Order: sequence, then structure tokens, then C-alpha cells
Amino acid sequence: MPRAFTRFAFWLSSLFLMAFPVIAPSPATAQPQPTPIKVAVIGLVHGHADGFLTYLPQRKNAELVGICEPDQEVAARYAKKFGLPQSMFFTGVDEMIETRHPQALLLYNATADHRKVIETVAHYGLPIMAEKPLTISLDDALAIRKVARENHIQVLVNYETMWYSSNRAAYDEVQQGRLGPVRKVVVHDGHQGPADLNLQPEFLRWLLDPARNGAGALYDFGCYGVDLMTWLMHGEAPLTVTAVANHDKPQTYPKVDDDATIVLAYPRAQAIVQGSWNWPFARKDMEVYGATGYAITVGPDKMRIRHEHDAAEQPSIADPLPPAESNAMSYLGAVVRGEIVSKGDQAALDTNVVVMQILDAARESVRTGKSVRLTKLAE
Repeated sequence: MPRAFTRFAFWLSSLFLMAFPVIAPSPATAQPQPTPIKVAVIGLVHGHADGFLTYLPQRKNAELVGICEPDQEVAARYAKKFGLPQSMFFTGVDEMIETRHPQALLLYNATADHRKVIETVAHYGLPIMAEKPLTISLDDALAIRKVARENHIQVLVNYETMWYSSNRAAYDEVQQGRLGPVRKVVVHDGHQGPADLNLQPEFLRWLLDPARNGAGALYDFGCYGVDLMTWLMHGEAPLTVTAVANHDKPQTYPKVDDDATIVLAYPRAQAIVQGSWNWPFARKDMEVYGATGYAITVGPDKMRIRHEHDAAEQPSIADPLPPAESNAMSYLGAVVRGEIVSKGDQAALDTNVVVMQILDAARESVRTGKSVRLTKLAE
């Protein structure tokens, strides 16, 4: 087996173990499991669909009832790999929903297609969870918000980092005042680059197309840090957005950036978001500095914390997240059952409209070489 493929397989397995971790409760603390929700998938060209289908049987918190994928070659490949019957597959989304009656929809299509799909299916009144980011422009985000409000549906965005207990612990440190007012946040996200990871060809095709992905690393990994900062700031948009993007591998990524830094300036705080396809290793970590302390996350559950009057920083393991908030399908199930109304968190539509305002401005800053001043969005 080629070494590159082995490295990719290890990376992909690690990614989805983090995004959909399998945690077996001890017999003493085990709780009755909610009935699995019925979900249908729209699109298979996003490589995260592979991870979703791989770990779904182990979690038992969702039941796949249908897949809409017009590309017959892609559909056939997934059917063979996962042993899915032909009756599971549809080429039209309306036929799939009206035949299979899902309780929620999952979008694994190109980011640029999110708006069109959501506008098409919103009248069914089903919650929708899209892979990050929400879309490719602020205009699209506002259109999605409008149709979501008109049809009274929840549109959610799935970020792997939402299921990191370390991020929640850092957030709690801020909310409890243990760090003092937030002054600076630094977020690092990314990996060696999609071309080095032997992604599925249909995934790579749109990921490297700015018209379908919005940008390169700027959007693909910049969105994580922007989402985290918007969550920490309770939806407040920055005053200005300044971004620079590099083409360090122009022969590999001729149309999109492969390294980006976004600086967000708030009245009394600053965020530096670094998204890259050029890290030597995959990483997702965050540094939160307050006036009197700091919390640094190291992967899904590890942290380094120092408070005022501490002689040195202390390593820490974050407490596990509540079961309903520990992975994408459990969270979506809680939304379907009315146990969670997504508002203000990392997955929420209100948060992600601001995220898109920032990413849109970051792309414009890269284009012009100037900072972009934001205006308050109409409610």
C-alpha cells in the first residue's frame, strides 16, 4: 500500500474519531439511549460523508434512510463500500424526502451548493445540518437566514471543533471570569494540504475551485477560528477584518490560497486566526488570553491553564461534554426532539451568518490588500 495512502487513512480515521468519538459509558452511569433519528444525506461529494457512514453504525444515534447523489459513479462507489442497497439512493431530493420521510437532512455537497439546496428543501420544515462553513458569501448566508426564518427551520453547521471538550472548557473559563476580560485569541487549524492526503477526486475537484469553495485554506480552515471567536464574543462582529493569504504551493494549488492569516479587531480584544494547508502536521488548537490568565487547548480534551497568582501553568484534561452535545448526530437528535434550540453556539445559524460576514470581508481584504470595516447586519 502506498505510504501516502496510509498516511491519509490514518489522518482521516483520526479526524472522524474526533468528530464522531465513540465513548462507551460505564454500566453504573449508562443512561437509556434516545430513539435514533432518521436522517437523509444530500450529496456525497464532500469527503466527510465517508467518515459519517463509517462511524454511524457504532454510535447508533441516527438511522440513515436515504441518499440523494446525482453522480452515479460516486453513488455506486459508496454503495459498494458500505453495502448500501440501491433502494437507498435517489437522484432527486424531493423524491427522496417524500419517499423516505427523514426527520433531518445532512448536506455533504460542495459549500457553494448549500444555499440552493436549503432553499429547495426548506418547505419540508426539517432541520438541516451542513458541513462547515455555512456557504461561500455573506449574500448566500443572508438568503439562507431568510428562508430559514420563513419556514421556521433550524439550519446548523457542523464543525469538528464543536465536539472538543477543551474548547468548551476554555469558553467556560471565560464565562466564569477566571481569565478576566478577553484580550487576545489565537487559533491554529489545518493540515499538510488536501493534495497531500489523497482525497476522493470529487472532493478535491470542488475544494480547489474558488467558485465552489469560496477560497482555499482561508475558508476551509479559517472558518474554524472565526467560528470559535464569534462564539466567544457572543455573536459580536469585529470592527475590522484584515487578512493575508499565501500561495506557497502554486503548482499544487494554482487557483486558491494555501495559507491564510485573519486578524479581527474588536474594541478591546483581538483575534488572530491561522488556517493553513501547509502545517507539518494536522492541528486544531486555540489560545485564549485574558487580562488575568490564559487557557490553551491542545487537541480535543487537553489544556494548559494559568490563572492570576499561579506560579506556573497547569496541565488539565477537560471534563466530557454532555452526551447530547458531544457529537454531531446526538446534537442533531436533541434538536429534532426539541431538547436544544440552536442559538449562539458554534453550530447556530446566527453565529454562522456573522462567520460568513467575517470570511467574506477576509476574502475582500486579501483581494485589495486593505482592512475591511464591518457594519452591523440588519436583523
